[in-house]
Amino acid sequence: MDALTPQEWTALWLSLKIATAATLAALPFAVALALLLARGRFPGKAILDGFIHLPLVLPPVVTGYGLLVLFGRKGIIGAFLADAFGIVLAFRWTGAALACAIMGFPLMVRAIRLAIEAIDPKLEAAAGTLGANPFQVFFAVTLPLAAPGILAGMVLCFAKALGEFGATITFVSNIPGETQTLSSAIYAAVQDPAGDPIALRLAFVSVVLSLIALVVSEALSRRALAFVGKGAPAAASG
Repeated sequence: MDALTPQEWTALWLSLKIATAATLAALPFAVALALLLARGRFPGKAILDGFIHLPLVLPPVVTGYGLLVLFGRKGIIGAFLADAFGIVLAFRWTGAALACAIMGFPLMVRAIRLAIEAIDPKLEAAAGTLGANPFQVFFAVTLPLAAPGILAGMVLCFAKALGEFGATITFVSNIPGETQTLSSAIYAAVQDPAGDPIALRLAFVSVVLSLIALVVSEALSRRALAFVGKGAPAAASG
C-alpha cells in the first residue's frame, strides 16, 4: 500500500485535531450530566436522559441540519456569536468539532455514568460525615474512583468523532484543509472513478485507529470495574 499523500496526511491530522477538541470540549459537560443522572433524583430525569442520547438514534444528517439552523451564519446562536465575538462555526473545523462533540457526547456520558453508579454511595456519605462539602467529596472520592470510566468515555467519544461523517458534512461541508476529515476524504475518493487507491488507504487508517480506540476503551472499562472494586474496601478501611 502506497504512503499517504500530503493531502491525505492533512485529512488525518485534521481528524485527530477535531476528535481531540471535541472530546475535551464535551468532557466537563459529560461529567456534570453523568453525575446528575447517576446521583440525582428529580422530575423529568428520563426525558433528560433521552434527550442526551438523542444523537445516537437520530439520523446524523438531522443533527447536522439542526446545527446549521442554530449555529449557521444566519442561525439564532450563530448570528449572535458572529456579531458579538466574531466566532463562525459553520464551514470551519471548529464547527466540525462541535458536531463531533455532540455525536460522541452520549457515549461519554453513558460510560461516566456507569462508572459513577458503580461507586458505593456509602463512601461519599462517609466523606460527608467527616466534614467534606459536596465539592470536596466529588474531587476526593467520586472523581478518583470514576477516573478509569471517564477515560473510557473519552476514548469512546474520540473514536466516534474520528468516524463521524453525516453531521459534519451537513454542517461544515467537505473543504480540503479546513473540514475534510478521513471520513469525508474517503467519501470524496469513492466519487472519483480513479479514487479507489485513496479510499483504500484512508479506510485502512480508519480501521486501525478505530480498533486501537476500541481496545483501549475496553481495557479502561475493565480497569474501572476492578479499580472501583479495590477502591471501595480501601476507602472504607481508611
